[in-house]
Amino acid sequence: MQQDSNQTDTKQPESTTVTATALGSWPGDDPVEATRIIRGELGAPHLPFLVELPHRGPGADALGRTAALLVDLAVDLQPHGWRLVPRPGKDHRRAVSLLSQDLNALADVVGAEESPGRQLKISLRGPLSLAAGLYLHNGERALSDAGARRELLQSLTAGAVDYVARARTAAPDAGIIVQLDEPDIAEILGGAIPTASGYRTLRSVPATEVSSAWAQLMEALTLAGAEQIVLRLPETGRSAVLRPGAQTPFALALGAGATGAALPAAGLTGADWEGIAEAVESGKSLWLGILPEPAGNAEPRQVKALVEDVLRPWTKIGLSANALPALRLTPAAELAEVSPSSARKALSRLTQTAQALSQVAAEGWGTGT
Repeated sequence: MQQDSNQTDTKQPESTTVTATALGSWPGDDPVEATRIIRGELGAPHLPFLVELPHRGPGADALGRTAALLVDLAVDLQPHGWRLVPRPGKDHRRAVSLLSQDLNALADVVGAEESPGRQLKISLRGPLSLAAGLYLHNGERALSDAGARRELLQSLTAGAVDYVARARTAAPDAGIIVQLDEPDIAEILGGAIPTASGYRTLRSVPATEVSSAWAQLMEALTLAGAEQIVLRLPETGRSAVLRPGAQTPFALALGAGATGAALPAAGLTGADWEGIAEAVESGKSLWLGILPEPAGNAEPRQVKALVEDVLRPWTKIGLSANALPALRLTPAAELAEVSPSSARKALSRLTQTAQALSQVAAEGWGTGT
């Protein structure tokens, strides 16, 4: 287990270390207990996060939680999913209440710490995947309507700015890092999102609109005080739905001004790693999902194997050991569906692996540096 965040930080500055975090969701239904565990395991220099507990039910899920941030737009829950409605009802109020509970739990835990950590991550669904997941009154996805997409972007931008302010109030001394989740972006760009009926697919959203939407939201978040904004993207294999020659979500994200991108390591190709190398060399950060979801109560993959999983492609593409601190290690998937003990072990294994890679960076083993 890593040093608690309420203890004195004796580690190297973050700029010289590989760090760890998780993607956001967590098992269980107690936000105070979950927050204590996360902040204990992810003490400095690692990145603790505002917990998301989807097992509490509708409104605690990632989509409902982001919908609760919308300004002047409301949602309710239908059998097919979250729907935009004229005024808030019990489903909307429940989602708002659950997010407030999580922020209050964070404030209580941070307030009891002698020396709170320097950073905090919050996450929300990105504007395109949000539009793909919400439905209009006519039953079709909001993604199908350009006007609805614009309205959602404006509403989400206002809500996200307020979200940053609330997170800063809960953790006053922490710099806020925002993780924008776009799990559906490859299908959105490739025209592969099914209609509500499932008999056809929606027209692809132009890459220029995607890039512009991201840039608008990220600019507002930066002005609101967010220190970093990272776009979490799906596994690269899903980009097969894109037209030949089309920009990948990774390239679009960095071009739109993201500080970095979060990607699962599994399935990354040589071409993907070439893009990663260019991004790292230009000062971007890479959040790499290296730890597979544990099966049952099985022990997570060993540190030595995880280090090799990182160093093999890293050295093959010609990146140096001293560039390793551009990495932030994450699980390959959310942790909500594993046992609490497995989730805790996952964080511990990630921080152990980050420490091992930090030593590689400091000593330049096997890199010729």
